[in-house]
Amino acid sequence: MFLVMIQDYFHIDILSKIMIGLITFIAIIISIFAKNYMKGDSLYHSFFMKIFILIPSLVLMTIANNVFIFLCTTILYNITITKLITHKPNWIAAQSSGRLALYNFILGFISLILAFLLLYQSTGSLSIQYILKHANNSWQTTIALFLLLITAMTQSAIWPFHRWLISSLNAPTPVSAIMHAGIINGGGFLLLRFAPLFLNQPKILSFIFILGFITAITGSVAKLIQTDIKRMLAFSTMGQMGFMFMQFGLGLFTSGLVHLCWHGIFKAYLFLSSASAAQDKRINFDFNLNITSFLLSIMTGIWGSYIFILCTNNGIVPLNGSLIIVGIILMTGSQLSLVLLDKKPFKNLPLAILLNVIIAAIYGLNVHFFEKILSPLNLFQPQPFNFLHSIAGAILAITWLLMLLKKQFNKSTTIPGYLLHLYVYCLNKSQPHFSTITHTRNKYFYR
Repeated sequence: MFLVMIQDYFHIDILSKIMIGLITFIAIIISIFAKNYMKGDSLYHSFFMKIFILIPSLVLMTIANNVFIFLCTTILYNITITKLITHKPNWIAAQSSGRLALYNFILGFISLILAFLLLYQSTGSLSIQYILKHANNSWQTTIALFLLLITAMTQSAIWPFHRWLISSLNAPTPVSAIMHAGIINGGGFLLLRFAPLFLNQPKILSFIFILGFITAITGSVAKLIQTDIKRMLAFSTMGQMGFMFMQFGLGLFTSGLVHLCWHGIFKAYLFLSSASAAQDKRINFDFNLNITSFLLSIMTGIWGSYIFILCTNNGIVPLNGSLIIVGIILMTGSQLSLVLLDKKPFKNLPLAILLNVIIAAIYGLNVHFFEKILSPLNLFQPQPFNFLHSIAGAILAITWLLMLLKKQFNKSTTIPGYLLHLYVYCLNKSQPHFSTITHTRNKYFYR
C-alpha cells in the first residue's frame, strides 16, 4: 500500500536518474569550490543553507509524479535561486537582479499552473505519468503545451525572456555557475518530461524550433561583441539553450538531453575558472582565409559529419530534421580545421582530420548511447525536413560565412559607418537592465 502511494506521488525513470546524476555531480563540484571561494563572506552559512535547500528541491522536481509536488518544488527552487542571486541584500544592483529574475519566474509559474489546470480538465488526473499516456490532442492540451512552453522559455532564458539571465551577473561566481550549469536547464527538463505530448503536435515543435533558432543566433552574435567575461558566458549560455530548443523542435529530444548534460558540466567549469581567464594563455583563433585552407577545412568538416552519422544512424544520411544537426557539425568541424590549416594546410591536414573524427565520434556515440537507454520513453522522433528547416540551415551557413569574412574585413583600414552604427546598436541592446548595473563605486555594497 505504501509503495502504491509513493508511486502516485513520485516516479523514477531513466530521465530522472540522468538528471539526478547531473544535478548531484555539479552540486558537489560547485560546493567544493564555494567552500573556499566564499570564506570571509558575512553570509557564508546563509549561502550554504540556500544551496542545501536548492539541490533537494531540484531532485524532487525530477522525480515528481504529482502536479502539486511539481509546482511546490518549482516555486521552492525559483525562490531559492532568487535569494542566491540577491545574496547581498544591501546592494541595490543585486536587489534589482533578484527582482527581475523573480518577475520572470512568477510569469513562468503562473503559466505552469494554468497548464496543469487544463491538463487536469482534459484527463481528470493529477498524475504526470497518467497525463502523458492519456492526454489527447484537444484544445485544452494544445493550449496547455503552449503554456508549458512559456514556462520553459522563462526558465531557460529563451528569447524574449532572456534579459533576467544577463542581468544576474551580480551574483557570486558559484551562484552564476549553478544558474548556468543547472537552473537554466529547468526549461529543458520540463520539455523533456512532457515530450510525448509535444511530439504529437508538429506545429508546436516547429514553433519551438523557431524560438530556439532566434535565441541561438541572438545569443551567439551578442556574445561576440561583449568585453566582460561573465557577460560573454551569459550570452553563450543563451545561445546554447537556443540550440537545445532547436533540437527539441526537430523532435530530437535525446540529442537535446545530451546537449543539456554536456553544456551544464562545461559551463560550470567555465564560470568557476572565469576569475583566471584573463591570465590564461589562449590559442590564437585568428587566421588568413584562403581558398586552399577553406576547401580543405570543408573536406574535414564533411568527414567529421559523416563519422557522426556513422555513430548515430548506421551510415545513412538523414533526410529529416537531423540534417540540421549534421550541417552544424560540418560547420563546427570546418571552423576548427581553419585554425589548424592556416599556414601549413597540407602538413596539418592529418591532425585536422583526426580531431574532427575524435570530436564527431565522441558526440555521435553520446547521442547513440542516450538514444538506446532512453528508447523506452520514445523521445527520438525526427521531424520531416521542411522548408522552415532549409531556411534556418541557409541562414546558419550564411552567418558562418559572414563571420569568416569579417575576420578578413577587420584587417582593412576603414570600416563603413553603417557597420559601426550597427555594432553600437547591438552592443546597447545586449546590455543588462540598467537597474542591475552599479555605475559608481559608492553604490557598491558587497559586504
